[in-house]
Amino acid sequence: MSRGLGPACRKCRREGIKLMLKGVRCQTAKCPMEREARNKPPGMHVHRRGTRSEYGVRLREKQKVKRYYGVTERQFRLLFGEAERSNENTGLALLQLLERRLDNVMLKSGLAPSRKWARQAISHGHVYLAGRKMDRSGYLVRSGDKITVSPREKSAAYLRAGIELAGGSRSQPVAWLETDMNKLETVVTGMPSRDDVQIPVEEHLIVEFCSR
Repeated sequence: MSRGLGPACRKCRREGIKLMLKGVRCQTAKCPMEREARNKPPGMHVHRRGTRSEYGVRLREKQKVKRYYGVTERQFRLLFGEAERSNENTGLALLQLLERRLDNVMLKSGLAPSRKWARQAISHGHVYLAGRKMDRSGYLVRSGDKITVSPREKSAAYLRAGIELAGGSRSQPVAWLETDMNKLETVVTGMPSRDDVQIPVEEHLIVEFCSR
């Protein structure tokens, strides 16, 4: 599992929006985006920067989505290639593929306080899919898939610790997921739609950037 070891809050400041990379902490006053002195792009001489070029606008849109979902450049390009081969609109298909990632599903279902936490739980063998251990956080779930916790006691304790850390601050219910918090399981009942993407994004700019 590849890891981003750089400062997470710096990424949010660079993109100008909350990417929710630290889960619950991003919803508190400790978030730099809540402080006027830090709510600006990182680096020196910010006031000297000119307007962005068309290339820069498209690049930032791609980087914003890539950082929000926590994928590497290679993973993003592979998903974009799959979206291009689909029969749907390329931008919409790309966002749907990103939403179907297992780490994102765990976050949306409320079983994890952040995508980073979900990836760690998956890589450590705490998550089962259809009764079998799944250690790929980038696995694309399908309708009918059932996500459960490992039968080990420490796995259930680990997931419950994450739920407690989130403090019940789960985002709005997701129509295509059915979650039983008592049993620590989620069933995928459908596929995500464009409305399930919770950050402002203009996907056509990403398509233009990656297709150049």
